Formats: sequence, structure tokens, C-alpha cells
Amino acid sequence: MQIIDGKKISSEIKKEFAQRCAGIIDCGERAPHIAAILVGTDPASQSYVNSKEKAAKSVGFTSTVYKLDEKTTEKQLIELIDFLNEDDEVDGFIVQLPLPKHINTDKVINRINPKKDVDGFHPHNLGLMVTGDGVFFPATPLGIIKLLKRSGIEVEGKHCVVVGRSNIVGTPISIMLSRNFEYGNATVTICHSKTKNLEFYTKQADILIVAVGKPELIKGDMVKEGVVVIDVGIHRIPDDSEKGYHITGDVDFKEVSKKASHITPVPGGVGPMTIVSLLQNTLTAYEKFGKNK
Repeated sequence: MQIIDGKKISSEIKKEFAQRCAGIIDCGERAPHIAAILVGTDPASQSYVNSKEKAAKSVGFTSTVYKLDEKTTEKQLIELIDFLNEDDEVDGFIVQLPLPKHINTDKVINRINPKKDVDGFHPHNLGLMVTGDGVFFPATPLGIIKLLKRSGIEVEGKHCVVVGRSNIVGTPISIMLSRNFEYGNATVTICHSKTKNLEFYTKQADILIVAVGKPELIKGDMVKEGVVVIDVGIHRIPDDSEKGYHITGDVDFKEVSKKASHITPVPGGVGPMTIVSLLQNTLTAYEKFGKNK
């Protein structure tokens, strides 16, 4: 069994981005600029935005964070999005999810300029992904592709089973793996909460990607020997330890790792790659749409 070390791989990619950014600056150009909008004080969202900002600055990107009060109105948020859409110094930006209940998430995402949608959530960019003409891909699925590629795991012709069908992870990764992309051409089965006899499908997987949001759903008897496992889930489970909790994923790591050929840990697997993919999309936005402005 080999651990797919997302921390190590993301660190290698960030070094590459830092070199590219240094070259940009050496040519007298401005650095790529990513911005983030955070509404409210959700601890997980705050931590995630802080990590994104730290990663961006570590590779030489300009990073700006707009922190808004929980009571910010939808109109006020839309006005900030319009401002960033028009700012030629900002190459891409994200609106951290989830948003407060009084704000319509779909309306907010649809308001983002698709050329600055580095999260890859805008329907325009999702549509381009489906047709094979995508510029920006959702960050977590893109991170998964990078993990597989950098780990030397062949995808073409393999049976990939995806557990979870969200628009953020499950659906886009199923599309990306099945299409005639550079790193695709897999046969994909997508499962979800309504799938009957889930283990029938997971046992067939050469590559199993789990993004269903249920702690340790996948047990050792649900996979075959030699499977490659990508665990997207992350959960804080209360316990009697000094910290008062432990972190686990959607996969029972202790059981499944005994049968897997490769497996991502939680934490330290997919998470770091999501942030790297945001940087990748920002660099793409800079090179394709922003550098000459």
C-alpha cells in the first residue's frame, strides 16, 4: 500500500508556480492576483480562506481577502462581485461557500464573470467542461486528476467508481475522467445516496473516488484488492482525546488501506490539492485573459 501524499505533491507544484511567477515578475509584469470573498465567521470557511491566501502569497501571487459581516445583504455581495468583475488587476476570485441562508448561492455564482471564475462553478464553465472545451475546472476534481497523474496512476481504460454526485466534486470528476481528455478515457460509474447495493459497485472499482459526506462509509469488505482510493470527505469526530476530536474521511482508512494499492490520507490528501488547483486556475486566467491588461 502506498500513501498518495497530497501535501508533498502540492508542495512540488507550488515550487513550480513560484518559479513561473518569478519569471513573470522578472519580465516586468505584475503578479497574478486572486481574491476571495468570505461572508460570516464560519470557522471552517475562515480556515480554508486563510490557507488559500497563505498558499497564494507563498508562490508570489497577489492575494486579497474581502471579509464581510454575516448580515451582509445579497445586494451588497452582488455589488462587490460586480466590482471585482470589472477590476483589471484581479485575475480571478472565489466566493467562499456556504453562504448565509438569506443569500441565493446560485444567483451569486451566476454573477461571477466566467473569465474570473477560478472555482470553476459558473454554468458557463461547467458547460465548457462537458463539451471538452473547458478553461477552468472545479478545483477539487482538478486536484484529484493532478494527484492521480503525479502518482503515476493510469486512468485510461480503468473502471472508476465515484460515490457522490454534487456539482462541486462528484459530477465534474465523473465527467472529466470519462471524456477524451489528456487524463481521462476511463469507464465511470457514479453512485449516490439512493444507490442500492452500493458495495456491488464499489467492489468493481479499479479507482474509487468517495465524496459523499458520510464518515467512514466505505469499509474494507466493500473494495477489491489493489484498488486506488481517493477520499474527498473530511469530518471532525468528537472523542475523549486531548484535542477532543479526530479527523476522518468518507473511507475507513484502517480497513481499506489493507487492500488498497494507493490511498489518500485524511487530512493531507485531496485538501492541499484543491488549493493548488485554485492557483492553477488563477495562473490560467492571468495568462489567457489578464496579463496584457
